[in-house]
Amino acid sequence: MPKSPKSPAQGPSVDHDAIRALAKLLDETGLTEIAIEQDGTSIRVARHAAPVARTRTTELPMPVPTAAPAAATVAPSQHPGLVASPMVGTAYRAAEPGARPFVEVGAQVKAGDTLLIIEAMKTMNQIPSPRSGTVIQILVEDGQPVEYGEPLMIIE
Repeated sequence: MPKSPKSPAQGPSVDHDAIRALAKLLDETGLTEIAIEQDGTSIRVARHAAPVARTRTTELPMPVPTAAPAAATVAPSQHPGLVASPMVGTAYRAAEPGARPFVEVGAQVKAGDTLLIIEAMKTMNQIPSPRSGTVIQILVEDGQPVEYGEPLMIIE
């Protein structure tokens, strides 16, 4: 039976490759913290959330002018047609770089139509429309990191 890695006499072994891989994953996904535990050893890699907040602050106001005038009076997070992010990751409005976006402002969508893709941990997750209607506001830019519950679009 192997000895516990918590023994101060032995000192814990540090898996530098795992730390580098987790740090790279933070950069690729826009996450602010990630932790794993394996065989009684845990690794936690975190970065300050300020860069993500600064990026989001500079990018969110950009799509606002494309919204319909009636929607400008309602805060996006309070709108009944809000489509929120179901996960943390990177939002992509098109299937691949340079391709036409899945939806634009003014597009008619049906429930289940793909609105955008969120990449999380190297997996591309299609985000379906929860309802039929018209896209009146798009609140994310292509390649923008998103958090769980963050407003993505508004569909009326």
